[in-house]
Amino acid sequence: MSLLTKYFPDLSPLQHDRLVLMEKLYRDWNAMINVVSRKDIDQLATHHILHSLAIAKVIAFKPGTRIMDAGTGGGFPGIPLAAMFPEVHFTLVDSIGKKIKVIDAIAAELELDNVTTMNARFESIRGNFDFVTGRAVSKLPVFCMMVKPRVKTQGFNDIPNGILYLTGGEVEQDITQIRAESATWPLAGIFNEDYFTTKKLVHLHNFL
Repeated sequence: MSLLTKYFPDLSPLQHDRLVLMEKLYRDWNAMINVVSRKDIDQLATHHILHSLAIAKVIAFKPGTRIMDAGTGGGFPGIPLAAMFPEVHFTLVDSIGKKIKVIDAIAAELELDNVTTMNARFESIRGNFDFVTGRAVSKLPVFCMMVKPRVKTQGFNDIPNGILYLTGGEVEQDITQIRAESATWPLAGIFNEDYFTTKKLVHLHNFL
């Protein structure tokens, strides 16, 4: 994956090897259990792995950070981020059991001992996390309403605890519906590929 070295030249050998192997594992598993759309699988590296790692361009999570990836689907952004941040714990939650089965297998083969999975609706999860991640799970105000009770108030990272949400299109109107502070990063300013032209990362925090 030349994209990895293009955008993340300082990867450790372990990070690099896991991310490269990840692409192969997803292709193999997707042939058996469809967790990535058939038309998208050829763009797995860009549309899923690199897209997930946009979060790593905005924040380097500190060791001990706890993150819930809500509605993780096939494991994005949780699995690429877990490979990038081995000292951060990720809880990946999805209501579809076959997707959790694939995530469990891939996490095991990648030896990601910092990943826990839960086959459940994410709004039913209890406990608190430093961040909740999501990627095009639902409309942003709905997602925020369901997960903001799970965000710890006090944090220790370089940005405040909150929601990190990968989405596309115009999000400004959605953000105005949410009583929180926010920051938005257009991914076209991070990655050059055409896929990212309309993609954004939104950080919501200090909920009212």
